[in-house]
Amino acid sequence: MHSYSPRDGHRLAHDPLNSIVAPRPIGWVSTVAADGTRNLAPYSFFNLLNYRPPIVGFSSTGHKDSVTNAEATGEFVWNLATRSLAAPMNETSASVGPEVDEFALAGLTPEASSHVRPPRVAESPVAFECRVTRVQELTDVDDRGVGAWLVLGEVVQVHLDESLLVDGVFDTLAADPLLRGGGPADYFTISQEQRLRMTRPDAR
Repeated sequence: MHSYSPRDGHRLAHDPLNSIVAPRPIGWVSTVAADGTRNLAPYSFFNLLNYRPPIVGFSSTGHKDSVTNAEATGEFVWNLATRSLAAPMNETSASVGPEVDEFALAGLTPEASSHVRPPRVAESPVAFECRVTRVQELTDVDDRGVGAWLVLGEVVQVHLDESLLVDGVFDTLAADPLLRGGGPADYFTISQEQRLRMTRPDAR
């Protein structure tokens, strides 16, 4: 076994943590600045954290524009990154100034949301409109800030492409979600051959 204390370093060519906890859903987050400038960026530390009310969260290493905007306006939109949108999604990961509109940079169409100011990505088949419930810097065991900010938001509106609904069930496979792997460039998708079905013991 290769064992190490993260505080002392991993002694490997690349930190293995994001390769181990993988693949991960992508938090493709759209926000607007206080002056109305649009922002769109992907975050690989993202997930659904609660059912009712539905709460999603993303973590930003560094206090980036998405965090600043979410704090200023109290709103953000999560957009599903799919395989067909991989290239424009990647374009929105560029390190650019806060004055840059990543929708325009990536050639994506902003579509007005129903209840929040940030637009959703029109090309994406799924979007969650969210209102911020908490923004908090993460801390270590000594209660020292680690320079990463967690943003949580309650989903107040869900948009689904109806072609992805089969007998009232969302077809995850048909949505073809793009998932983040480890290393600097690895992404994954899912396939029918990889499907595994199990029923919870108390549901049998």
